[in-house]
Order: sequence, then structure tokens, then C-alpha cells
Amino acid sequence: MKEDQYNPDNVTNSMTLSYVYMYNCHEEEAQLCQLELRSLFGDGEYSLNHQEPNLGTHYVVSSIGMDPSRSPFIKQRLAVSFVEDTVQALASTVNAIELQGATFKVVFAAVDKSLPYNEQRQIEREVGAGIRGKAEMRSPDRLFGITCLDGRWLFGECKTNEAIWLKHNSKPQQYSTALSTRMARAVANIAVPFPEGITAIDPCCGIGTVLIEALSMGIHMIGTDINPLAVRGARMNLAHFGFPDVVALQDMRMLTGSYDAAVLDMPYNLCSVLSPADQLAMLESLRGLTSKAVIVTTETIDALVIQAGFMISDRCEVRKGSFSRQVLVCH
Repeated sequence: MKEDQYNPDNVTNSMTLSYVYMYNCHEEEAQLCQLELRSLFGDGEYSLNHQEPNLGTHYVVSSIGMDPSRSPFIKQRLAVSFVEDTVQALASTVNAIELQGATFKVVFAAVDKSLPYNEQRQIEREVGAGIRGKAEMRSPDRLFGITCLDGRWLFGECKTNEAIWLKHNSKPQQYSTALSTRMARAVANIAVPFPEGITAIDPCCGIGTVLIEALSMGIHMIGTDINPLAVRGARMNLAHFGFPDVVALQDMRMLTGSYDAAVLDMPYNLCSVLSPADQLAMLESLRGLTSKAVIVTTETIDALVIQAGFMISDRCEVRKGSFSRQVLVCH
């Protein structure tokens, strides 16, 4: 499908919105999802509905345009170009769309489950009939979406998440305690919500799970690790997906330089637990590298984080059964 050609000047009434993002998450990842959304869209810069995690699709309304494939939780993005009070009015308004020979498809981008499936399909047909051009159900050139918010009908270009992170599950090198690709992608977004001009580092990169997600989103991130086997595995995984070798064998306590952001997944191993002194040394080294860090930990280390010179500005907990990780946003 062609990239959308949305122009915010074309919105036809006073509703102050540009994009509607539909997202969903499992209850165990609800806090991570909310933290990622706050990072991507900013506090006060978006409108967020507050449904409970498993009560249908949630949505974010924002003026920020972002590829929905960035997030492991966003499913679709609707770039709003028309807003009407009724479906009939919308079906008339869309007649103004110029397709210039392109084929199209209209989908109902539901934000809740209140409207029966058959009615959704009928609305798709009714609005689609108002567009001048050839409909194509399988591989359209243009995908349009319809949704209803606060009793008003919204229409515009629709872009679907391509779930790129799922492809990264099939890494040649795996490690049992590595972050899931979904969590790694969210953590990378929390650390670097706007990649342009940003340099980042993962100083305990392991097999490169966060690096791969970051690089796939255009985030300029390098990695280091003290374990030669981990570095070798990271290089194999990066090469497997066509990414450059951005990994070095290095003890993070010896690192120098300055970065805009960092992700530190504190080493976790049931057989060897880091002492508080070792943890503090790592955190102090991290503080010397960056003024912003996202720290992932299986332990409560708030006091050590503060002792190292950081302030914790946001946080969440991610559970998987009885196992949990904390994600700390530090400045």
C-alpha cells in the first residue's frame, strides 16, 4: 500500500485531532504499554481512553504522526481527514477524494466492541460506495479507515502495524533470560521516542535483543558486553537480520564517551547475583555516559539508582506469571 498522503489542513471541522491510534495489550504488559505511550506521545500531548486491559481495543488521539509499527502494542493508525455527525454525511463527504487511478479499501477501525460485526461491514460498504474509484479487497493501493469517537464519525488513511518484532523472535542465538522482543522494542521506544539526531548505547547488550529492535526503528544505538560469548551471539543475530556490527567487547565500567540515552538491562542470573557494590559501580558508570537511562531490573534498586546520581521520573512493572521486571526511566 502507498504511504498515506494525509494533510491536517483538510480536517473538515473543529475537532482538534490528527491521528487516532488503536492499541491493545495483555494485562501483564499493561503498565509497560502505558509507559511506552507516555514516552511516545508525551504527557498532556494526547488523549487516552482508560478502559481496563482486556475490555476491547484502546485508543490514543494525538497530533503526533508516528509509524504504528514502532510500537508492539499499537495495531492501527487512522490519519483523520474527515469528521461528520452521521455515516450518511461521511459517505457524501468522501466523494471529494481524488484517487488518481489508485485502488482502495475501506475498513472499520473499531475502538470498542459495541457495534456488531454486520453493522461494521455495512458501514464499510456504505462509505466505500461514496468513493469514486475501484475497490480492491486484497491488495489495495490505498487503505482507508472509519471509526466512531464521542458520537462522531472519523475517516482517513489507515496504516496497519507490520509486527516487525515478531520476525526477530527467530534469532540464531537465544538466551533464556533475555527480554522478549516485545518488551525490548517498548524499552527502546521509552529510551528514544524520537530517534532523529540521537545517539544511544546498551552497555550490557547480551545477545543484542534491544539493539535489534532499536536499529530496526532507525535508532542509532551501539552495544557492549563484558561476556565474549554474548558479544559473539549479538554479532551473529545482528548479521542474521542484516544489521551492521555495532557491538564491542567491553566492561561497561571502563566505558567513556557521551550518549543522549542508554538502556541497561541489569545482569540477571539465578546462579550468580551481583552484589550491591557491583550494581552501584555499573550505575555510576552509566551515569557518566548519559543523562537519560532506561534501567530494567529484577530487583528493587531505587536507592542505588539515586546514589549513582539519577532521579527516577517514571516506572512500570512487567509480570510474566510469578516473575517480574521493573522498568525505570531515569534522568
